[in-house]
Amino acid sequence: MAKAAPPSGTHGHDDSELAEFGYRPELKRTLGNFHTFAAGISYISILTGTFQLFYFGYGSGGPAYWWSWPMVFVGQFAVALCFAELAARHPVAGSVYNWSKRLGNPHLGWLAGWMMLVASVVSIAAVALAYQLTLPQISSAFQFVGDGTGTYDVATNAVVLAAVLILFTTLVNAFGVKLMARINTAGVFIELVASVVLIVMLAVHITRGPQVVLETNGTGAGHGAGYLGAFLVASLASAYVMYGFDTAASLGEESLNPSRNAPRAILRAIIASFVLGGLVLLLALMSVSSLKGDKLSTDGLQYVVLDVLGPTAGKGMLWCVLIAVTVCALAVHTAAIRLAFAMARDNNLPASSVLARVSPRFRTPVVPAVVIGVLALAILVVNIRQPQIFTVVTSIGIIMIYLAYLGVTAPMLVARLRGRWTPAGEGRFSLGRWGLAVNMVAVVWGAGMTLNLIWPRPAVYNASAPYHWYLRWGAVLFVAVIAGGGFAYYWFVQRHRTGVLAEHRLEVTPETSEPTPASD
Repeated sequence: MAKAAPPSGTHGHDDSELAEFGYRPELKRTLGNFHTFAAGISYISILTGTFQLFYFGYGSGGPAYWWSWPMVFVGQFAVALCFAELAARHPVAGSVYNWSKRLGNPHLGWLAGWMMLVASVVSIAAVALAYQLTLPQISSAFQFVGDGTGTYDVATNAVVLAAVLILFTTLVNAFGVKLMARINTAGVFIELVASVVLIVMLAVHITRGPQVVLETNGTGAGHGAGYLGAFLVASLASAYVMYGFDTAASLGEESLNPSRNAPRAILRAIIASFVLGGLVLLLALMSVSSLKGDKLSTDGLQYVVLDVLGPTAGKGMLWCVLIAVTVCALAVHTAAIRLAFAMARDNNLPASSVLARVSPRFRTPVVPAVVIGVLALAILVVNIRQPQIFTVVTSIGIIMIYLAYLGVTAPMLVARLRGRWTPAGEGRFSLGRWGLAVNMVAVVWGAGMTLNLIWPRPAVYNASAPYHWYLRWGAVLFVAVIAGGGFAYYWFVQRHRTGVLAEHRLEVTPETSEPTPASD
């Protein structure tokens, strides 16, 4: 059977990758190398994740929790290497969904895409909540609900601030990828510069040596497994940060030369995040005036910055953190839109023809931008009077992302073992003979960390009153309902309709047959 001829035009080589999936090119290619790198690193967002979750890591494991940062990097880097190899082979929108579909089967692809889509919506809400951890530290004027001392003041105010951010990301994404890329690139540039400046300023004020990362603050006392138990809980703070690098590949249909640029962007994003984030965390522990008291485990890095740099420089840095949170939410929203578009293009979501429609004016899927924004707001409203909103919402989102990643790395490993994996051509990124070992590490890591994330610990899912079994088991129940209920809907309803919608299908001429399935 002959292969389909690549679409003609300026981006014919780029668009030929879509022919393997039976898609015709619709999204406008405008993103360069730095744009794709910026998308990946803004999703990870060093300043957002470290500033949002340092309090949890430190409170759970003391200064020694820092070791979870390199541990998570090693595991996630193995996943990133697998994704980079896939990005070189298939730089397509909705990367996780399409990769899982191609490596496994349509059923596995749908489940991975569904988990990633729900997780992305939850993650938008979780990232937006970071406004609450920063804005009131800059000025009490941003505490609109009460004075912050009431039982529900902080959680309710967090929802108000987060709603403003989600409205912003919805509007920007609805107006096209060019506007999103400009804002994202500017924000990432500021974040990178601010990270370097913060590292230098913290280094100037160090008061203790790096041996601080050996101190546990006695946090292992309440765990049956001693400090190992405390460390596994604390490691969630790092696991919550280092993901989302696949966004660079998910924008493949809007990027120039994506099969070369996307793999580089994925790896550069996670390496830069590891180096800069690790230094910020280490130097924060070395420079804060005191490791005693409860401020480090309640106010986190925001407290450290104000303590070390003083109110003027400290608040200036917190404004940079706010910019980082903004572009992070924007990147998460963007990735979710591309995933929804990819699934809808295959008629794999309700109202697919509407969700997959590309605006002729903005050349972007507008309806998914609005729908995803509304759903993220709904998640916030449901949790508006939940004091544990920060850890609960974040935890559930990350668990489903790790499961979705497993939906790619596991079938990729099976394909390697069966000799069915075909890497990209010469000159493109490939793991070569290291592929099998790296892929095995990625799968074992993903399965282990998923178990660690979902474990029903009171410290994570029911840390304060009221205490109920269903709150402690909330993550297990929620993920089971989302996965089980979602797949039941697909199996009994959606799978009978699946197939590339006519308006998105690559046209077949008598001279060319339909695209042949890939050998992998």
